[in-house]
Amino acid sequence: MAEGLVITQRDGLALATVMARKGIGDEAIGARLGLVLPLGPAFVSDGRQGAVGLGPGAWLVMQDAAEASWAEDLAANLEWLAAVSDQSSGYIVFRIAGPSAPALLQRGLSIDLHPDAFPSGSAATSSIAHIGVIVWRVDDGPTYDIAVFRSFAVSFRHWLDETTLALAPL
Repeated sequence: MAEGLVITQRDGLALATVMARKGIGDEAIGARLGLVLPLGPAFVSDGRQGAVGLGPGAWLVMQDAAEASWAEDLAANLEWLAAVSDQSSGYIVFRIAGPSAPALLQRGLSIDLHPDAFPSGSAATSSIAHIGVIVWRVDDGPTYDIAVFRSFAVSFRHWLDETTLALAPL
């Protein structure tokens, strides 16, 4: 395995897409969530929950170790402000961390991951190995989270494993 590389699957992560209703701004939704929501492709977190900007008025909102009713509670909290769709069983999120993480991801991701171009808090929708992904940089570790549709998770993990082997010293 590439030096200092840690790949984990973020089990227990609750996910939901949140889409603002017509005429509702990000400030109103953010106030209900307790977050300053990003207006573009970015990631924000308060340590308890986070949000990735997917497009105008759309976010992927997440919370670790959430109750089973989290998405329903979120929908009730945002009633009249946004449409909420539970994505917890729709996506798998992989965490890729360590000094070799950018080199691994650059093997398949057509985004410049240099810290000047993709600093902590950056996010993008792209593809890796022909698999649609949402990627965001969590911290300067560097640590990245990659969300893939559950139906592509095995293929994505295979790509990760094979590419990691290619980076390993002989």
